[in-house]
Amino acid sequence: MCGIIGYTGGRQAASIILEGLTSLEYRGYDSAGIAVMDKAGKPQLFKAAGKLSNLKQVLSNGLPDGSTGIGHTRWATHGGPTEDNAHPHSDCSKDVIVVHNGIVENYQELKQELTEKGHVFSSQTDAECVPHLIESYLQDDYSLEDAVLATANRIRGANAIVVISKREPDKIISFKLGNAGGIVVGYGKDEMLLASDLPALLPHTRDVVYLAGGEMVVVTKNHVSYTDLEGNELKKSTLHMPYDALTAAKGEYKHFMLKEIHEQPEAIIDALRGRVSFDDYTVDLEHFPFSDEELKQIRRVVIVGMGTSQHAAMVGRLWMESLAGIATEADNSSEFRYRDPVIDKDTLVVSISQSGETADTLSAMDEAKSKGARQITLCNYEGTQTTRVADGTILIRAGLEVGVASSKTFVCSLVALYLLAMYIGSRRGHLSKERREEMIKELAHLPQMMGTLLTKENEAVYESLAREYSSRRDFLFLGRGINYPLAMEGALKLKEISYIHAEGYPAGEMKHGPISLIDEEMPVVALIPKDDLYEKMLSNINEVKARGGTVIAVATEGDEGVLDKADHAIYIPKSSSNVTPILMSIPMQLLSYHIAVRRGCDVDQPRNLAKSVTVE
Repeated sequence: MCGIIGYTGGRQAASIILEGLTSLEYRGYDSAGIAVMDKAGKPQLFKAAGKLSNLKQVLSNGLPDGSTGIGHTRWATHGGPTEDNAHPHSDCSKDVIVVHNGIVENYQELKQELTEKGHVFSSQTDAECVPHLIESYLQDDYSLEDAVLATANRIRGANAIVVISKREPDKIISFKLGNAGGIVVGYGKDEMLLASDLPALLPHTRDVVYLAGGEMVVVTKNHVSYTDLEGNELKKSTLHMPYDALTAAKGEYKHFMLKEIHEQPEAIIDALRGRVSFDDYTVDLEHFPFSDEELKQIRRVVIVGMGTSQHAAMVGRLWMESLAGIATEADNSSEFRYRDPVIDKDTLVVSISQSGETADTLSAMDEAKSKGARQITLCNYEGTQTTRVADGTILIRAGLEVGVASSKTFVCSLVALYLLAMYIGSRRGHLSKERREEMIKELAHLPQMMGTLLTKENEAVYESLAREYSSRRDFLFLGRGINYPLAMEGALKLKEISYIHAEGYPAGEMKHGPISLIDEEMPVVALIPKDDLYEKMLSNINEVKARGGTVIAVATEGDEGVLDKADHAIYIPKSSSNVTPILMSIPMQLLSYHIAVRRGCDVDQPRNLAKSVTVE
């Protein structure tokens, strides 16, 4: 979640950029930098490791002159939080200057290609390959815009990139790939601005355009043009945003929940930053409190949580057993505290609470502490109660979530649990280097895969299903194996925000009772990815259809055959079975959201619910 801002106009760019970075510092604070085109049209770069205050100190003797520039506040993915790794980055000739948010999935391939052509890199970031790639096209006599466009078509992954160049010092070019990272274009009077989030623009303008994935924008102080990545011109209409904090936070979305669902690709990048190395394929969890010897002594893991956090715990249980090789159970925090659990110093208790203040989870942690168990907590905020009780904390880094029904906090909890299982499995020698490398390579693609689920075309699928099924009184969600908890989560989401009765079951349990409920009025959501349990899920779908039920299948992309059995299909990208539950989360959320909207429910503040349950 890096912060980006750009300005071109008649005012001093540096002061506007620093002001904008201040409002965006929540998006990243391990380094910062600005680049301003001086009066001679040459870029002046200033960077500092650490918080934005360090950059301001670098500039304390005076801001650079110039009316076009870009700025960046960083949260590291590739390369540590150093001055060399801070953005902006430039090419060999200091001609092209770039700031970037996202993951360039194929950066190693691009870096090798560019190095062989003589390009010299000065950082460990994936972002630096972008200015060098633009430079290589400029050397082939491309125009600046064509060079940026060609670069956009070479890069893989979910990314937002902003470019300036001394070749055209009054111009800013930006493009967006996928759905990770925002770019908002602000229209001023004889000036234009770009930023990764609306609050950085509102002091200067309320007329904005949101850049979509697969689009490029070119701005000067008096002109703006949009194209797709094939160079075709696009017409985009401005939105006039009221100047209030609520609108600034909600942006272009009707509800906070929808905004937060769409933020999930970027939230995943944040959850991976600094923890996963895409160079040597390792996982490193900051400030992890236990030594290798202590980890080897662990004989059992217990993961506790409430509601959505418990569903994450259920997925985490399977990851911990398969990746770390430790017997694991998942439990409801409120039940755990009352059952006199058999735990000791060789037990690791992992608690999940997005707020860090959940009363039942805190009580479960107190019970674990009284029996001498080691503890790790996953939460979204530093300094909360759970972080004070546990031996160590893994921040899920979802950012602010306003919607009461959890969306991105669930996904970030899953990512954190996945990394924890990989980390412990690696340190205990259970997870092989080869398998870990394969898993980390897939994680680099995960934000982009999530982004493919958030297109307008996919939204139309959910709107159509909502029109057809929003009047139903009951739903059944079925899943097997690692996707059973997602069936539980799908049912919970639908109950929470649409007030429709819904149940989530392991599909193998259906014939032990739930099958008696199935008739033509009962929609059944069947989670049926192409995995080892695919044939068994097909059998369950057949059993539903034989009793007149309607089936909405959530299947793997390319599985057209599932429509021979199901009435509707929602598709997720092909992935390993380990990553499937993370991808499954978006269909569960969007189906519930669109049904709730269709029913006229208060999506962000559903009745009788609170964001944090701080009493028993």
